Amino acid sequence: LSEALPEALRGRFCGIHFFNPPRYMQLVEIIPCQASAAPMLDNLETFLTTTLGKGVVRALDTPNFVANRVGVFSMLAVMHHTERLGLGFDVVDALTGPAIGRPKSATYRTADVVGLDTLAHVIKTMQDTLPADPWHKFYAAPAWLTFLIGKGALGQKTRAGIYRKEGKAIHVVDLAKQDYRPSAGEVDAEVAAILKIKNPAEKFEKLRAHASPQAQFLWAIFRDIFHYCAFHLESIAGNARDVDLAMRWGFGWREGPFETWQAAGWPAIAAAVKADIEAGKAMSNAPLPAWVWGDEKAGRSGVHGAKGSYSASAKAEQPRSTLPVYARQVFPERVLGEAEERGTTVFESDGVRMWTAPGDADIAVLSFKSKANTLGPDVLEGIIEAVARAERDYKGLVIWQARPPFSAGANLTALAPALQAKDFAGLEKGVARFQQMSQTLKYAQVPVVAAVNGMALGGGCEVVMHSSRAVAALESYIGLVEAGVGLIPAGGGCKEFALRASDAAARIAGGDVFLFLQPVFQTVAMANVSKSALEARELGFLRESDPVVFNAQEILHVARQTARALAESGWRPKLPPRGIKVAGRNGIATLEMMLVNMREGGMISAHDYRVARGAAAALCGGDVETGTLVNEDWLLAVERHEFVELLKTEKTQQRIAHMLETGKPLRN
Repeated sequence: LSEALPEALRGRFCGIHFFNPPRYMQLVEIIPCQASAAPMLDNLETFLTTTLGKGVVRALDTPNFVANRVGVFSMLAVMHHTERLGLGFDVVDALTGPAIGRPKSATYRTADVVGLDTLAHVIKTMQDTLPADPWHKFYAAPAWLTFLIGKGALGQKTRAGIYRKEGKAIHVVDLAKQDYRPSAGEVDAEVAAILKIKNPAEKFEKLRAHASPQAQFLWAIFRDIFHYCAFHLESIAGNARDVDLAMRWGFGWREGPFETWQAAGWPAIAAAVKADIEAGKAMSNAPLPAWVWGDEKAGRSGVHGAKGSYSASAKAEQPRSTLPVYARQVFPERVLGEAEERGTTVFESDGVRMWTAPGDADIAVLSFKSKANTLGPDVLEGIIEAVARAERDYKGLVIWQARPPFSAGANLTALAPALQAKDFAGLEKGVARFQQMSQTLKYAQVPVVAAVNGMALGGGCEVVMHSSRAVAALESYIGLVEAGVGLIPAGGGCKEFALRASDAAARIAGGDVFLFLQPVFQTVAMANVSKSALEARELGFLRESDPVVFNAQEILHVARQTARALAESGWRPKLPPRGIKVAGRNGIATLEMMLVNMREGGMISAHDYRVARGAAAALCGGDVETGTLVNEDWLLAVERHEFVELLKTEKTQQRIAHMLETGKPLRN
């Protein structure tokens, strides 16, 4: 393609490979040509990284580039060993999914999603363009794949492929019967026990030694991918880090192949792979390249280390890119062996850690330590303590989590003992403390910025709403979901929406506060969650002034800069509003009419009606005249009352118990 261009344009040309679906898949491969200008490539990488929010790998100009070259071979290795050991497709998917750090779709479900015809085309590309490859004989579509394509069973797009749905049941192809049977693949108990071993070296040693076909299958697919990646590293990628990140970002692997090898003990795995090659057990008899063993001075212990990742072409470790755009990533995604900087701890409790990032002593960061970053009593107290320390010693505070979600909401488990004891007075005190935390965030004397990535649900959403600003990654899913467990938002969420509706109405001559409350009520009562940060703005969870950042790795940088800019501009919290106009009992009655119609039409249950009625009361300011001016304390009291009254109902208690037991909402 490059050679077909006029010579003057060749410096501005290169390949770009996105992964499907482009919105959600992080990986983009840049494929430079011989004449591609270095400044153009740097500008393109910068644009892809910060403007589109992608993880960029520079691939060499070889067939299928990096991720598909390794990923498709990995699938071919799985297919080869599936047939060799006589395993069912469903059994193999049970083995090659989350059990080994791969996506739930594993191997054969992934093939169905990609499309069996598309997969066959990619395999054919490798067959046609890599004739000298030592694994070339395996670059061929298996007979069963050709058979399914011939029948028009192309996967998900034709509703039948390796799997198909029959009613509510999932069926899978049985090669012996050439027909579908119910899918029931499971990992053998002994193999499952091996996979749970935390020490990777011990795990691989036991897999290799175990006689079970499932264990032998797992060892074989890892052995062959290690062999393949080592042999081809020099020709497909600049360094081992690029291969590992490509597989994590493009195929959803928890660890790349080189990371897995290094974690399991580089020399021991290398020796085992070499032994299998010499015994004729590997898919190719090509020897491992010399670099695998290190040099005369020292044997190799891995490919990732403090100095960088090994480059087979440069025969040296390569550090990370020094492009200025990567300075925006305070903690870039690491590969195994790289040092992980944790910053300097200010204080730490069972629930939170307050710290400062390297080179930034002015802005403190608060991170939660709870499962899914839920908000229990220890986290609430940690937030209040962090705000007090930030007011005393820092210019601002950022709430940020090292990994999503931002917060899955209130810790329901912490409610359970008091709920079982019917200690409703104690529960009300707990709600009041949560509200106090929210108000502490809102009226902090330094700017508090919520750096949101992933889910911010329920109480997590209320933390966002009460922060001075939010900086949200594009893929942020924000909502007040309490209705799903038979409750209403009571950490200030209803209060904040009532206040914002009053403010919006006040900006319009003769503005009717109810007009601004009605869409908010539907959002709260239906437990709607935004499908992106941009939609969160439309739903009112984020303000127009809250930045949306496309690259989640950059939100901590942007949040710190936002907090600093607010502080430097003399930011102070608003004074508490004295007169919040509410919709009152007329607003409640109007919303109730809508709810009655939904209940009578079978759209909601009687208890859904009761929950939504509580939300209406909290949003409209309770049983007062329309247009009454109230303060925040009044609205918070209405929230608390409606929340506790719902806690007393049997059906809400059933919903909470069901959620704790199953992780799923109950409709009763």
